[in-house]
Amino acid sequence: MEGLAVIVCLVIFALLSRLGYLQIVEGEYYSKLADGNRIRLIPAMAPRGLFYDRNGILMVSNRPGFTVSLLPLSGPVSDDVVNKLSVLLGVTKESIYAKVKQHTAFDPIHIKSDVGPEIVTVIEEQKDEYPGVVIEIQPIRNYVNNDFAAHIFGYVSEINDTELEKKKSDGYKSGDIIGKFGLERVYDKELRGIDGGGQVEVDVTGKPVQVLGKKEPVPGCDLTLTIDENIQKAAEKAIDEQLLYLQTKGGRPNAKAAAAVVVNPQTGEVLAMVSRPAFNPNLFAGGISTKDWNLINNNPNHPLDNKAITGEYPPGSTFKVVTGVAALEENKVTPEEKILDTGKHWIIPKVNAEGEALGWINFQEALSKSDNVYFYEMGNRLGIDLIEKYARMFGLGAKTGINLPYESEGLVANRKYKEEVFEDDWYLSETFDAAIGQGFNLVTPLQIAMLYSEIANGGIRYRPYLVSKITAPDGTVIKQFQSEKLGQLTISQKTMDLIRISLRDVAREGGTAGQIFKDFPVPIAGKTGTAENPHGSDHGWFVAYGPFDNPQYVVAVIVDQGGFGSMSAVPIGKKILEAAFHIDNNPKENPVVIGQ
Repeated sequence: MEGLAVIVCLVIFALLSRLGYLQIVEGEYYSKLADGNRIRLIPAMAPRGLFYDRNGILMVSNRPGFTVSLLPLSGPVSDDVVNKLSVLLGVTKESIYAKVKQHTAFDPIHIKSDVGPEIVTVIEEQKDEYPGVVIEIQPIRNYVNNDFAAHIFGYVSEINDTELEKKKSDGYKSGDIIGKFGLERVYDKELRGIDGGGQVEVDVTGKPVQVLGKKEPVPGCDLTLTIDENIQKAAEKAIDEQLLYLQTKGGRPNAKAAAAVVVNPQTGEVLAMVSRPAFNPNLFAGGISTKDWNLINNNPNHPLDNKAITGEYPPGSTFKVVTGVAALEENKVTPEEKILDTGKHWIIPKVNAEGEALGWINFQEALSKSDNVYFYEMGNRLGIDLIEKYARMFGLGAKTGINLPYESEGLVANRKYKEEVFEDDWYLSETFDAAIGQGFNLVTPLQIAMLYSEIANGGIRYRPYLVSKITAPDGTVIKQFQSEKLGQLTISQKTMDLIRISLRDVAREGGTAGQIFKDFPVPIAGKTGTAENPHGSDHGWFVAYGPFDNPQYVVAVIVDQGGFGSMSAVPIGKKILEAAFHIDNNPKENPVVIGQ
């Protein structure tokens, strides 16, 4: 009996000793653990950096929005809550469970962003039916003018599984909003900022009770672009109006796509870039609906494609400057030599547009009037290898290097390509086609803009760019972008001068754009083009630069299935140049004062 008492006493002593040890020695440690059961760190998303145009005009910002999230602190998310959220938010239960499965640490599980106040009201008024559901106020990307410059800005959306796998090591996590396209994608790391957070006390059901501490998020860096908002708006308006006219009154019902680029030939700065059709990036910011996605994805003209850099088109007559430079530099023709144009070439019966015959013409006349027969003969004298050499000298067949994703290389017509792809020899008729920008030749509108920039600035090939500087939230300039020279044309000044004079005549009386530009107050040079399209109507081109003596702007326009460039693309180019030069095409009449 005494032995049993001793054992009981020893057990009690051991328990008391352990209790004392836990309370006194390990008390602080277990106190922290207990706090951990009721205090959680809730992250706060940092606002993305802003976009400004070259003059400081705000173009992309952020706005506050409500996000419905799950915060499963007290246990697994119940099927009942998932079912209710699925109905309330219009999202599938499978997508909610997928997000719950990816859940790590104590981060909220973002179920749906940018919900309306009616959703918030339901959840707030029925808290007991939505345990673990919280409403977060998060910055939502705001593209101020909807589809304005959409292909430049791009869009943001929630990170997907594939992206998360690649970016985990860089600190990205499930539920993050990232740039998916355009500049949003290219500069995502600079734009995303540093998330903050708060210490939140929760009750036994996991509902937040009070905020104990808070670390403010740090906004991302701002981008100042090279874009001029006024020129961008003018270009978009001009294209939209012209496409509508062509479809309804111009006899071109399939003219539903177009692109335009405006660059400074002295620096490579892109002042405007337009692609049509466009899309509204705001649709993606809060999670795009199935209906909206299908409208975009099923559009045969592909609104998400930036046709200014991904659209590959035959350059048509805009390519004749390449053939012309090659012929002059290789001494295959002199400026004075006259060639007889009877309407078709004497070796291969390839003809001018609409059977036109210009008679005896020299180089200047041939380029300004865009004579095919003359340039067929230049192709005959040069051969395809020399044409290829000069096309590559101008930078064709390679990416321009602009800081946007998915840029196309285009294609320079050449023997090797045909042998590898078609396993066939090269024919003289194909050289004729290449000499006037047809056949295998393919270019993007940006490539053509940069080619004519080289002519405008004296032969320097610049890398085109869209961002002039990156600025920290405190105003410190993180990075300043400068002009980058990529190459120099090695052609004589005599050839360059003749090319320029010939292009100036294009916009004068008798030239292919002369009728539209006859009263234009600023002297410009340019080239029209009509590119054959095996899939439909011809594409219309126009490229121009000005002022002629000191070029500050190069404009390149293509209208997909627009027909003759002089009819479809030139009117767009003129309106863009009017905006660039601040020319009022519709001056207000002087007010009439009636009586005194």
